[in-house]
Amino acid sequence: MLSQPNDDIEAEWTARLRGLVVDDPAADSAHDIHHLDRVWANARTIMAAPEHRDRVNSLVVLAAAYLHDCVAVPKNSPDRPRASRMAAERATGLLKGIGFPEAKLSAVAHAIAAHSYSARIPTETLEAEILQDADRLDAVGAIGLARTIAVGAELGRPLFHPTDPAARSRAIDEVAWSADHLMEKIVKLPATMNTAAGRALGERRIAIVHAFLAGLEDETGASVFPQP
Repeated sequence: MLSQPNDDIEAEWTARLRGLVVDDPAADSAHDIHHLDRVWANARTIMAAPEHRDRVNSLVVLAAAYLHDCVAVPKNSPDRPRASRMAAERATGLLKGIGFPEAKLSAVAHAIAAHSYSARIPTETLEAEILQDADRLDAVGAIGLARTIAVGAELGRPLFHPTDPAARSRAIDEVAWSADHLMEKIVKLPATMNTAAGRALGERRIAIVHAFLAGLEDETGASVFPQP
């Protein structure tokens, strides 16, 4: 049975960890402090599942949730696949500076390094699995849809291909069109979840993205979009 921090200790660590990054520049509008708050909220929901009680170290997940994006690398940067490793390294230094339990540092670093979709690092702990699911949950649903469109706009990426938005007669190009990113990556995320709770939440939220794509098809008169 793991020893978990009580509510007062958790609140104290949340404030300290949040304070480390609240003024950091974000890579884009989708990766601000509110994203970190939501990832932690998602993680708490997953950790509350009966199968995870007394098996997960919530302090490790808390630290990883608030520091997983502590190195800001734009989505279109060639360094993007290295971002999570860079964040893990910086997070270790930040945590040492505030007296975070040294025995938990490597677990936090692994969770941060492995959370990234592009890094392709296998998750080796339950804490890493939960962080990865919690972060991916913020990429699906209404919030995930808004984040995709916001980042696409910042990158100068149009919402959809003007004549073939469903990619019926062309290759999907998620770099060129935000709707393509939804079809190529976002709709597939629920199937990548590690935990049962993460998968259930992901499947429920992704319905909003499918509805958006179907609505886009209806309003443009385009071909039928791929359905779940």
